[in-house]
Amino acid sequence: MKKIFIYIIGIVISLQASAQHQEVDEKPDVWKEKEQETDSTSILSAFRKGTFSGHFKYYFMATDNKAGLTDYYANAVGGGIKFETSRFKNFQIGVSGFFVFNIGSSDLTVPDPITNNMNRYEIGLFDVEDPSNKKDIDRLEELYIKYHFKNNNITLGKQLLNTPFINLQDGRMRPTEVEGIWAEINSIKKIKLQLGYLFGMSPRGTVKWYNVAESIGIYPVGIDVEGLKSQYAGNLESKGIVLGGITYRLNENLKLQFWNQYTENIFNSAMLQTDYEYALTEKSKLFAAAQLIKQDAVKNGGNIDPSKTYYEKNAKAVSFGGKLGWKNKKWETSLNYNRITAKGRYLMPREWGRDPFFTFLPRERNEGLGDVNAFVGKINYKIPKARITTSFAFGVYKLPDVLNYRLNKYGLPSYNQLNIDVRYKFGGLLKGLETQLLYVYKGKTGNSHNNDKYVINKVDMNLWNLVLNYQF
Repeated sequence: MKKIFIYIIGIVISLQASAQHQEVDEKPDVWKEKEQETDSTSILSAFRKGTFSGHFKYYFMATDNKAGLTDYYANAVGGGIKFETSRFKNFQIGVSGFFVFNIGSSDLTVPDPITNNMNRYEIGLFDVEDPSNKKDIDRLEELYIKYHFKNNNITLGKQLLNTPFINLQDGRMRPTEVEGIWAEINSIKKIKLQLGYLFGMSPRGTVKWYNVAESIGIYPVGIDVEGLKSQYAGNLESKGIVLGGITYRLNENLKLQFWNQYTENIFNSAMLQTDYEYALTEKSKLFAAAQLIKQDAVKNGGNIDPSKTYYEKNAKAVSFGGKLGWKNKKWETSLNYNRITAKGRYLMPREWGRDPFFTFLPRERNEGLGDVNAFVGKINYKIPKARITTSFAFGVYKLPDVLNYRLNKYGLPSYNQLNIDVRYKFGGLLKGLETQLLYVYKGKTGNSHNNDKYVINKVDMNLWNLVLNYQF
């Protein structure tokens, strides 16, 4: 903690000389930054007129597994500060850091005695590479220089990014961060361009920064297509990621977007999505969307040795989905479907972000799977005067058998999932404080072949989350 704060405050003083779940198409809003002034008359003035943002967070999480298997709980508390200068000659500098303490939890270093599986959810609140670490959990998060021109900007350095393939996935204490150069172009009529080259990652639940290849395999690696433990962690080579997206708004109702992520020497992912809205009345709309994702291996998929590659040579994957819904100022309901074909596993390093599928529900993913049919119904209800938002979602996920190694990387059986999410924003004296209660139930519908390693932390479980966020 001290190292980060000394580093941040030191930078600011010397130059002066005197946040929860977001959709992947939203701008990162972790720090709730204030609007900045335009150009100042000097560099000194730019720093003096800069802004501080603060964030304190408490998180309680508990996993109630099937009877006879290990249950878990954890309490995490943390805080951080961000400083961003006002603009000088269209330039800005930003720096932020965050610390986390484990103030009481299960022993996350001990595996379940029956399955020998380790904890899955609670460890993500702390340091996944050192489960025994309870105090020295701090990270320099953002450190960037940003240049503005017209309605556009280019950012160089450590930063937050929210895209379909690489995103915050901020369902723990802190989000995933990236390092590289990123441009957003908004000055072309009806078009938004986003493009960048990324060479560094600091995944959620870690305290270090890694190059792109090193970041793949920090989380559990699952099994390869032969059913053996994957060996790609620490054995991949890549010069980085070229990621780009173009969003074209044909009119106020119809939007098209195309994204492509090229991970040099490993794999390529391309996504095409269209979103449509139709006004029924002045206060309500119908909405619909369709999505197609195609993946292909690049060269040998990361390593010339097939046993150490991430994306099997010549492998491919295809996913498609759709949604249909209705909304007004208080209600939003939708039916969602996604299909990953049996052509191959849909792969995306879990260290980089969560699934972009319409059927995604927090606390589970369909990454690492092929031959999937997923169905999800969602209902959201807001009570603006009471500052309350609620969400109810239920999903049915039909997956390949856990022994189908080619199409089931993490041994996850078919399941149903229920999510109930309630949030309340305080006003008055406690303005800036938001509470969230998230309950998740996952029930097994597939065959686990009487082996509880396919059950623990995956299905037949309840997961409780209580989060307090205070941002200023």
